[in-house]
Amino acid sequence: MISTLLVANRGEIACRIFRTCRERGIATVAVFSDADGGALHVREADTAVRLPGAAPADTYLRGDLIVKAALAAGADAVHPGYGFLSENAEFARAVLDAGLVWVGPPPEAIEAMASKTRAKELMAAAGVPLLAPVDPASATEADLPLLLKAAAGGGGRGMRVVRQLADLAEELAAASAEARSAFGDGEVFAEPYVERGRHVEVQILADAHGTVWALGTRDCSLQRRHQKVIEESPAPGLAAGLRATLTDAALAAARAVEYRGAGTVEFLISPAGRAYFLEMNTRLQVEHPVTEEVFGLDLVALQLALAEGAKLPPEPPAPRGHAVEARLYAEDPARGWAPQPGRVYQLTLRGAGGGHLADRPRLRVDAGYGPGDSVGVHYDSMLAKVVAWAPTRADAVRLLADALRRARVHGPLTNRELLVRSLRHPEFTAGEADTGFYERHLDALTGPGDGGGGSDGGGGGDNARHAAVAAALADAVRRGHRVGGWRNLPSRPQTKTYGEHEVRYHRTRDGFRVEDDTVRAVAVAPDRVTLEVDGVLRHFEVAAYASGLAGDLGDGYVYVDGPTASYRLRAQPRFTDPRTATAPGSLLAPMPGTVVRVADGIGEGSAVTAGQPLVWLEAMKMEHRVVSPASGTLTALHAVPGSQVEVGALLAVVTDVSQGDI
Repeated sequence: MISTLLVANRGEIACRIFRTCRERGIATVAVFSDADGGALHVREADTAVRLPGAAPADTYLRGDLIVKAALAAGADAVHPGYGFLSENAEFARAVLDAGLVWVGPPPEAIEAMASKTRAKELMAAAGVPLLAPVDPASATEADLPLLLKAAAGGGGRGMRVVRQLADLAEELAAASAEARSAFGDGEVFAEPYVERGRHVEVQILADAHGTVWALGTRDCSLQRRHQKVIEESPAPGLAAGLRATLTDAALAAARAVEYRGAGTVEFLISPAGRAYFLEMNTRLQVEHPVTEEVFGLDLVALQLALAEGAKLPPEPPAPRGHAVEARLYAEDPARGWAPQPGRVYQLTLRGAGGGHLADRPRLRVDAGYGPGDSVGVHYDSMLAKVVAWAPTRADAVRLLADALRRARVHGPLTNRELLVRSLRHPEFTAGEADTGFYERHLDALTGPGDGGGGSDGGGGGDNARHAAVAAALADAVRRGHRVGGWRNLPSRPQTKTYGEHEVRYHRTRDGFRVEDDTVRAVAVAPDRVTLEVDGVLRHFEVAAYASGLAGDLGDGYVYVDGPTASYRLRAQPRFTDPRTATAPGSLLAPMPGTVVRVADGIGEGSAVTAGQPLVWLEAMKMEHRVVSPASGTLTALHAVPGSQVEVGALLAVVTDVSQGDI
């Protein structure tokens, strides 16, 4: 029996495993890097052991240190979570060799599936349908488009879509370099890229007594950078024959490697309805909650029981209803999905789970951060997973979209508004979304509208304008409405600008009067403003967070949660600060991170073209390209591989050929 469990992970998944351990009476041990000293998973564990350093390679990827931590803390079992060492066979062996219980599949099964190329060979022998590999050295135009994939690891690292044969060599080198950096293995293979394919997977659970469960299907087609964003179970719109094909193939894959524990077999479904094996993940998946909600199971509890030698019933429980999950990331989808580090001031979503016996719709939140926590640059930027269950898909999707819209998410910019718009998009509501969804719709989903979520309060239509009015009036009350300047003329309107929205108002004996005939201020307080807009009352909650310095609003933003959307607004200064000016052609770091490489063969004096990638930054487990803003000459190159840079750091300068010397 397991009495004390160490979770060799961090963030949301560590917190989620600890929750099950508390319910089962199992003591918990966390490990943490220096960057995670005050993290939520450390606070929730019974005990914790420090892993010196901050980078994953020095901490969460050090299997030797984690085994020592387990022994030092008196743990008798180790759960790897997902990511990091969760699919590392040598780590599993080290845990077992230390006399500890490994909560995962046998090392041999992990090893068999660790390389995607070797896994495909094994699946072919088991009769599982596959995409035929393509030799990049002999690829022709007829083979395009191609998908390049890292043989080791996952999470979208080392993946590239190649649509032009002339780009193949460069993309192959880039994919290999990224794979080597992420997984220590630069092997890359190529296969046909299926346009408008769907990503569908089957959850597997197997015991040591020969019983294997296939727990329905999940659709994970909405992806950014080959990483999942929205998942659901069951996958919508699959014909009965196709579902049977997927289930049979997943069971065959599990039995081929004598699998034990929880795992996932992933498939690509072509528009014609043909299924192709992609890979088998020998671990728990991020999206496992949708399966739990549909089947009424706790997969972590079952993992623990199977590690203790328990036997599964002959058949799994019957599925009920539909579940949809959205991953809330600290990132800016409109700017290349750039991660957004910073302090989380508030993260409030309705509900934290519900009973599995009722048909009443329910919401579940699995979070890795709480108020006061900081999102750093070293790890994945996922804040939380929000899961909705309902008897029907339409109800589950509607509940999830509404919960996200009503959420209070204050701090770093997030993808919350993108999630809401995605869930309400006709293509998704019809169950017809595929892996190219964001390639086709990202501009529309992140463009101006009445949905809020802008990074600086720009755009957003009338609703954003009303949010700016609420922010300005709340700010006036908070600051005591001091009339600025030496003229002290209260009869003149006060002006405050958020993005493109200029708010002009007067203070009167009765409160405030807005210079807008369609808007009337009904009630104004520092944290709540009620406006009458064209005869309709609208309530706005307003929040600003001080850093402790007099008059300082912390991160400089005000957060307005309105009746239809939420806004993150920054007041525009009345005068431009000349110190913020940068020379034309300057390439600035869009986020803090590590310079992983610069373009081959370039240096000061090199000729570059507009859009040419010059510098690659790594932040929050993602790689970001910084491209040349114009064609011209590289007149300065400050980026050095391996160096840490802060947001706004000058990486390089390109002199535009059309401008001459500047």
